[in-house]
Amino acid sequence: MNIKEKKKKLEKILRDSKRILIAYSGGVDSTFLLKFAVDCLGTDSVAVFIEKAKVYPDEEIKFARDFAKSLGVKIFEYPSEKLKYKKFVENSKLRCFDCKKDLFSKMLMISKKNGFNTIADGSNYDDLTDYRPGNKAKSMYGVISPLQLAGFNKNDIRKLSRKMGLPTWDKPQMACLASRIPYGEKITRKRLERIDKAERHLKKLGFGVVRVRDYDSLCRIEVDPSEIQKAVSLKEEILRTFKKIGYQYITVDLEGYITGSMNKTIT
Repeated sequence: MNIKEKKKKLEKILRDSKRILIAYSGGVDSTFLLKFAVDCLGTDSVAVFIEKAKVYPDEEIKFARDFAKSLGVKIFEYPSEKLKYKKFVENSKLRCFDCKKDLFSKMLMISKKNGFNTIADGSNYDDLTDYRPGNKAKSMYGVISPLQLAGFNKNDIRKLSRKMGLPTWDKPQMACLASRIPYGEKITRKRLERIDKAERHLKKLGFGVVRVRDYDSLCRIEVDPSEIQKAVSLKEEILRTFKKIGYQYITVDLEGYITGSMNKTIT
């Protein structure tokens, strides 16, 4: 399908949804979906569900809240205490399933209470190629992925977001901070805060997409392949800050940033 056909299909999916509650993170995909849904259905038929948890940087939650407010849609915020959930902390290979199950169950309650016909997330067509145990939770709670169903990939979304004047059109990809910790290693508040501080520092140094993979005393820095040499040239600055944060061994991955690189260990 070409872009025109995909837009037409997405519009039909949204119109058939009638009143829709969107899981909103403030990222490239969910922002595009939210704006498209508002343009298609109007503000009275669209609402967002923002999960406030330690696995998301504070600035991301603030952006999501502010952007949703600027569109005039209703906002439901859920302060999630994920670190109190044993299954989440244990960080098994099904962590995302347990996490999404909690999210979608709360969204289902909100949707029933407030008369929403449909629950949706911002998954796109490219996400079908990655390990996504959370998809099982979507089917359990009847959650749809309009962008995926309409065939939108990340490139389509960025191009259209730019045309629509969305501030997220060139925003680096974001994922929950827990995805930086290897499966089987415990997720703690200390590790999440350390990852957040480290990634914020790299962004201040001018890096685009960054991931700091946390292996306790060691970290593996992923940046765009074109910025690997820059990371090496800033070695002293990065070492000084990262050692203050708590890492003893600091490495830069020579492959650069890879979506879902922690899933390589899964067969």
